[in-house]
Amino acid sequence: MNQSKKQTLLSLFLTVLMVFACISPAYADSEGSHTIVERSYPFYLSSTTDDHLDNDFPLYFIDGVDDLPFIEIHDGAELLYFINTELCEDPGYGLSIEYKGDVVTLERENGYTLNFDFANNKLVFEDYDAFLHNSNDSTLIDLVSEHTTDENGNAYLIWRNKEDSFDRYGDEMTVDLAAYGIPMIVQDGSYYLPLQTLCDFTLRPTLVSIVFNGQALFLASDDLFYSYAENDYTETAYLYYDAPTGDRSDALAEYSYNELCLALDTFYGLKGSHDIESFRQLFWQIGYDEILSGNDAFDADNALKSIIDYYLDDLHSVFNEYSYLAGLHPISNSTGIANRKLDEHVKAYSDARDAAYPDGWLEYEEVGNTAYITFDQFRSDYYGPAYYMSDHPEEELNDTVEQIIEAHARITREDSPIENVVLDLSNNTGGAVDAAIVVLSWFLGDAPFSVRNMATGAMSTAVYRADINLDGEFDAKDTVADKNLYCLVSPVSFSCGNLVPAALKSSQKVTLIGRTTGGGSCTVQPMTTAYGTVFQLSSNMRMSFLKNGSFYDIDQGVDPDFYIDNIANLYNRTALTDFINNLF
Repeated sequence: MNQSKKQTLLSLFLTVLMVFACISPAYADSEGSHTIVERSYPFYLSSTTDDHLDNDFPLYFIDGVDDLPFIEIHDGAELLYFINTELCEDPGYGLSIEYKGDVVTLERENGYTLNFDFANNKLVFEDYDAFLHNSNDSTLIDLVSEHTTDENGNAYLIWRNKEDSFDRYGDEMTVDLAAYGIPMIVQDGSYYLPLQTLCDFTLRPTLVSIVFNGQALFLASDDLFYSYAENDYTETAYLYYDAPTGDRSDALAEYSYNELCLALDTFYGLKGSHDIESFRQLFWQIGYDEILSGNDAFDADNALKSIIDYYLDDLHSVFNEYSYLAGLHPISNSTGIANRKLDEHVKAYSDARDAAYPDGWLEYEEVGNTAYITFDQFRSDYYGPAYYMSDHPEEELNDTVEQIIEAHARITREDSPIENVVLDLSNNTGGAVDAAIVVLSWFLGDAPFSVRNMATGAMSTAVYRADINLDGEFDAKDTVADKNLYCLVSPVSFSCGNLVPAALKSSQKVTLIGRTTGGGSCTVQPMTTAYGTVFQLSSNMRMSFLKNGSFYDIDQGVDPDFYIDNIANLYNRTALTDFINNLF
């Protein structure tokens, strides 16, 4: 983030502080006699150390416990407003706060509320999804992040067909903090909640969280600690791990264990599939409860990693970084059964492809009347209208959207011989939903995307179209739906590499060739512990496909229409083209 943008964000955040400061709470009766100390800290927003809020952010510490930060609800409302309006760029987001005795209510601009019930230690969402979703979304659960418009305010690249999209709202969601031993404190007219609890239940859709190392706060996004582009740790990572290592206090150990159980019980989307009644019970059954609730942060982190690797082992759930208390350590690869199987499949299919293409495989290839489009991840860096419409070296961009735009131009060129279009997802392990939607729209025209929230029961189907030829219109010229369409799949095809084949097969317009896909139905949810461990989870948002009005889970994978037993035959393009041309 450049300096001018940082200053702009800082100015806006200070403005938000002043706006909320004008709202005075009605004083509730003081309860208890806690010693509450306020301290202020810098707040780092990204992977660079110069990208932070220069003003100090207030945290509160109760009864001498210095490693368990609380946040005042008023400050929490300011934080939510800042993250959603500025960092998530939702200009329509609105938030107001109201105090009535022991209940503090946050209300969105759409009228949906979150009640903090301090008398009963509960959070009550009138509708969890409606309270948290982006104001630009077309549905209650819209997982596509791209909302770009042109200078006239019209959708660019991805258009949301709101007329054909629909929702089924979920139930009221009550989070019983008392049942998990999680404190809420009201004293002297102020209302305090553990920072981690606020993050767990209000920041999920933003795909960020917040970690605290005793010296500063850090916005825990994808690139906070490690830059895969640079293949190295970031500036912020070294700052985060500059804090002293050591044990957790008794209070932090107890709270972090309880909060972890609550967060996993609420947001792990595969509890039913894994036959998990509660995570507290699971931790006891496998003998990790005492380690996870003990003082040693390093042992607790290793126990959490073992649970993710062996007992969840769902490929989307990953242990990312140790807590600052445990120190900076390299993360060993998961050795769970599912991960080992995926590694074996990746090697087998990669070796077969490399053998067929010793000089390097091609992202776009024409063999006679058949075009093959191959990519191993769905990437959506999205460089904007000006970039896509300009001449630029292809090697500068590793982006699925760019690849599809280029492939479409070649396939639809004048006097094109292409009759068959083959999407090769046989080595695709998933990636960005936005890119998956672009690919689906390219093949199908209207791209339906169905999601079920396993925590609330809400269900949404959003319909999208993509402007592949960049002419400003969303029409039949943007698709290859008039061609014979095929998709190559394998056990490597996971997550979005599984979702796309499922949607293509359910359309009955695309023929799948290969082997059963690898599954993976839940979106990835970044998570943290109360003592600063970073991991990710198969979330409560479960991708599905719609058939006859019903939502069907895709975690078991999708069967091909035609099985290919010999992997090498997938990459013998001449033989495969002959096979395709003789199918019907």
